[in-house]
Amino acid sequence: MEVLVIDGQGGRIGQQLIRCIRERFPETAVIAVGTNSMATAAMLKGGAQQAATGENAVAVACRRADVILGPLGIVVADALLGEISPAMAVAVGQARAKKILIPLNRCDSIVAGVEERSVSALLQSALGELEKALDGRD
Repeated sequence: MEVLVIDGQGGRIGQQLIRCIRERFPETAVIAVGTNSMATAAMLKGGAQQAATGENAVAVACRRADVILGPLGIVVADALLGEISPAMAVAVGQARAKKILIPLNRCDSIVAGVEERSVSALLQSALGELEKALDGRD
């Protein structure tokens, strides 16, 4: 199963997420795509086996992935301070992969009804959802 992590800005969320995935599911292939080179480098430091940067990389990786993880903004055009292009948002949104989105209430994307939680708690919740997907319990 191929897991794709997408992140932008400094890549810190993606880096933490990949680190957790590698610890909890060491046999899982993790691909990282950053919206910029800083985000990509951070996710590589987190342990991604492969990484790429930019709009076309998002489109190609989304076609191949079984599961896509990242902040909620990866499905919102112009999110992450403008780093998510409309084409990126469409590629993620139209992907057949299961999408596990982390509801970070930032960059003017607020999810009503979702309580404020620490990044650590959100990542643990995402890992629980990934475990279900990897086990075929989705």
